[in-house]
Amino acid sequence: MKKLIFYSLMVILFAGCKSSGEGELIGARRDSKAFYQPTPYGMVFIPQGSFTMGSGDEDVARTRLYQPKNVSVSAFYMDQTEITNNEYRQFVNWVRDSIARYLLGQVKPEDYLIEEDPVTGEVYDPPFLNWKTPINWNSEDQDVRDALAEMYIPEKERYFRKKEIDARKLMYTYSWIDFHEAAKKDMSQKGDYINASFSNRPQGMKDRSVYVYNETINVYPDTLCWIADFSYSFNDPLTEKYFWHPAYDNYPVVGINWRQARAFCVWRTNYYNTKRGKGGNTILSEFRLPTEAEWEWAARGGHQLTTYPWGGPYTVNDKGCFLANFKPRRGDYVADGGLRTMVVGHYPSNDFDLYDMAGNVSEWTLSAYDPVSYNFTWDMNPNYTYNAKEDDPPVLKRKVIRGGSWKDIKYYLQVFVRDYEYQDTAKSYIGFRCIQPYAGSGDGNTKSSGSRVY
Repeated sequence: MKKLIFYSLMVILFAGCKSSGEGELIGARRDSKAFYQPTPYGMVFIPQGSFTMGSGDEDVARTRLYQPKNVSVSAFYMDQTEITNNEYRQFVNWVRDSIARYLLGQVKPEDYLIEEDPVTGEVYDPPFLNWKTPINWNSEDQDVRDALAEMYIPEKERYFRKKEIDARKLMYTYSWIDFHEAAKKDMSQKGDYINASFSNRPQGMKDRSVYVYNETINVYPDTLCWIADFSYSFNDPLTEKYFWHPAYDNYPVVGINWRQARAFCVWRTNYYNTKRGKGGNTILSEFRLPTEAEWEWAARGGHQLTTYPWGGPYTVNDKGCFLANFKPRRGDYVADGGLRTMVVGHYPSNDFDLYDMAGNVSEWTLSAYDPVSYNFTWDMNPNYTYNAKEDDPPVLKRKVIRGGSWKDIKYYLQVFVRDYEYQDTAKSYIGFRCIQPYAGSGDGNTKSSGSRVY
């Protein structure tokens, strides 16, 4: 009997070897489908390339912040325009509806929660939100009205008895991994080459959660930034209208701080992957802010040693028309056709088909600001980051912004000019756009899947 079992095991073993390449190394993904990374809607492909970062016109401010160096950047997809009010509202509305479904799930779990797998019967803890059930904001059901009442502004704070969602309660909780902290080695374990992979990161080997951070942030824009940024000026109408009025749907969203922009990228990543990951062999990818080097490479449009994104040294074309939304002259904001921000895609694109890489609004980048970071960053995908905490000094909370805005003179529109703002501040002249890293070689898929230019 023992011999029979032995011979049976041997037959199974050799049969298994034969079905998997007869002992040859064929790779684990031999039977997988061909890989294809689609171009996300509203994005364009930016090929990999090498350029002289920090080069361009004269350093007229004598700041010595531009120490030109040759760098190489990987390929990626980038939003063709800045994120608009309409697009950011999708994020705000998603947060609003998720909170509402959670509250309704406490009184009507059968309608607003998915507590177990319909096929396997596995109980979810915590349960998932049921997005198929619509929210009746004007329901006559008293339980529903009481549950949703938590989302509205208290009566004593209302203007003209107007019932509206309390923006202070639109909190989004998200997670992110500090790979830089995880990659650090334990310098006390020098010379231990036998167990190097374990001893270098003892904390992470014991519990990886030490590198996972959970943050909760209010996602609503600072609509008062129009007044706060400009004392002794009448921008009050924009405070009430800019983010919600349909006339400004396709204008760049402003009043977003760096942490809110990062939260948007995390939400967009999860939203995209949830939809795309339901079927097929589609990559689950990440959206994030561009690094300073990625932003400058994209802004140059493939040109070397240029001054502006359109490749020339002037801010007007041969017909005398301005090529960006900025402040051409002292106090003459309307000379370029716009008083403040303008609809995205109004001015010509650069040679990478990107709009408003100069003017309209400045843009957040992923990079932390250091005046001499060009000197110590790598020459391949350079990036200096620092995850500042709430109690860190302000100098450590500086993040790089690029591109110049509607309120800036033309100096700040140049592709190499650096500026910064603090990560916990929101301004009426700073927006952002996202990128998605490309997983293949530098050629990529250059076919656009849709345009957001208006």
